Amino acid sequence: MQIALANTINDENIETLVRTFYPMVLEDPLVGPFFVEKLGDNISSDVWEEHLVLISHFWAFVALGDERYNGHPMAPHFHIEGISRKAFEQWLKLFHEAVDKVYIPRSGEFFKLKSTDIASNFMRNLRI
Repeated sequence: MQIALANTINDENIETLVRTFYPMVLEDPLVGPFFVEKLGDNISSDVWEEHLVLISHFWAFVALGDERYNGHPMAPHFHIEGISRKAFEQWLKLFHEAVDKVYIPRSGEFFKLKSTDIASNFMRNLRI
């Protein structure tokens, strides 16, 4: 499926980004098992749908100041056994690939910078 590259950031293309990214995650041998353990391997399940909506709201909060997200993104990561710097780096690589599939470079750069900052903060707080 070819996606028309977005030149602005809005709720619709944030959701497209999230729904482009997570199938890539599930296929990844390093990062996928962390998600399968927590959410299962069926991305069409209710558990996954809840996660995809939550993460779409998270990125809408980060990018647009949208107030639908009221979670604590760092907290769940403290309970993931075996999480590593290498896994975060792979997550970031996949996320940047998804960004490139959804956004023109100017708009995508925002997500790349923010995701890199967030991943760095998570790794620092997790001491990995």
